[in-house]
Amino acid sequence: MEDIHPLITDQEILCAEEPAGPSGIVVFGASGDLTRRKLLGSLARLYQRELLDERFYVLGCGRKAMTDEQFRHEARRALGQMDEPLPDETVKRFCERLSYVSGDYAEADLYENLKQRVCDLDRQKGVGGHVVYYLAVPPFLYPTIIERLGRMGPACPAGPQLRERTKLVIEKPFGRDLDSATELNRRTSQFFDESQIYRIDHYLGKETVQNLMMFRFANSLFEPVWNRNHIDHVQIAIAEKLGIEHRGSYYDSSGALRDMFQNHMLQMLSLVAMEPPISFEADRVRDETVKLLRSVRPIKATEVDRFVVRGQYGPGTVDRQAACGYREEDGVGPASRTETYVAAKFLVDNWRWRDVPFYMRTGKRMARKNTEIAITFRKVPHSMFNSVGLDNLPANVLVFRIQPEEGMSLAFEAKRPGSKVCMSTLKMSFDYRDIFGVAMPESYERLLLDCLVGDQTLFTRFDAVEQSWRLVMPILEAWSQDTRMPWEYPAGASGFAAADRLIAADQRRWRELKRG
Repeated sequence: MEDIHPLITDQEILCAEEPAGPSGIVVFGASGDLTRRKLLGSLARLYQRELLDERFYVLGCGRKAMTDEQFRHEARRALGQMDEPLPDETVKRFCERLSYVSGDYAEADLYENLKQRVCDLDRQKGVGGHVVYYLAVPPFLYPTIIERLGRMGPACPAGPQLRERTKLVIEKPFGRDLDSATELNRRTSQFFDESQIYRIDHYLGKETVQNLMMFRFANSLFEPVWNRNHIDHVQIAIAEKLGIEHRGSYYDSSGALRDMFQNHMLQMLSLVAMEPPISFEADRVRDETVKLLRSVRPIKATEVDRFVVRGQYGPGTVDRQAACGYREEDGVGPASRTETYVAAKFLVDNWRWRDVPFYMRTGKRMARKNTEIAITFRKVPHSMFNSVGLDNLPANVLVFRIQPEEGMSLAFEAKRPGSKVCMSTLKMSFDYRDIFGVAMPESYERLLLDCLVGDQTLFTRFDAVEQSWRLVMPILEAWSQDTRMPWEYPAGASGFAAADRLIAADQRRWRELKRG
């Protein structure tokens, strides 16, 4: 297979970015891992790109006691560990806008102190009451913090437009089943309007995931063939080299279906398969994603073995290093049946996608890291070259590479120089970093900026959350009654027989994940 490398024309034909206005950001869990690894760096990058107003502040809130200066010191250390460090002057000016308040999330005193600090910072910076509350804390704390914030009353200054100025960001997971997700939505809606709520899924902030919408709806070439008449099947894969790291106790109560399928995987499916929105407005886009999720055929509990495979990694080798099995990880029970791998086949019951299978798989401790969406088109109905042995021509395949090497490729057949009939597969591909010459922005940069400017397009609406849970609940319920252990695959494997049989039953096979 030979690669064809594209050229970019009219690169700046339309590049629109709305900067944030004056605002404050209150981060609960400010001493935690997410704040240190993702949030501070993403905010600092936005500041460097002049997408944050000079009148902004970040108020960290956590249980760990720290002074403002200690928090700034921790922030400077975290920013110094970024892959592409920021200029010293940028770090200095950014950290000057950081403050910190500590306390117990369940105690009223914390929220009284918090309210006073927000009012003081609002006056000092002149942000006009615009504040974002970001919950970077374990999910069990969401109800407590949300209720306390709601009862805390508005941050100053009060006024009729205050609701538009106050936003709430909730990290996934949004519940651990349908009942808890519905209850979380109910309790949140007691104190915040849906227009104020930003349920954040970092996969939707990735450039190549967003490119799905641009690719589908900004080009007339592919939309006519984006349907059951021309597409044979779709594969969506998220493979991770890492195991559960230090999250043993959390992961053992979650598993791959809750951790990846209910959110990331179904979100990507909806972007691939949804109908064109009437406009690029948040709720018009989200209307179509919800409509698509409602069209996905539920898998009945009695059919789980036919449509879903669960696996769990055992001892093996990753990058030539010995790796323990899942049940040997810290925090994991020796008899745990929690899945670290899921493969599933979903069908979408609408006119566009009827009978087109969507094969989805995700696993930890795999041979390589790779996330991709592959659209396999139907083969030509008749080969005119069968007289010379070319009676089974390969299908055209369009691939969106999400990570670690972001890009796209399209494989097709073409004549090679030489004999009269000389054909080979050519791959037209590009890599974002190579062709645009810039590092891909962190997904949290995109999502934080969208939240600050009030754009909910890439954030999950309450009905999408609940519909996603409806799709996975029959699987979870069937597994809860199943005493069998998941299929075991060795750490460092590319796959295993039970997962291969799922797709082989339809005379198809998994794509080889080559990158990462």
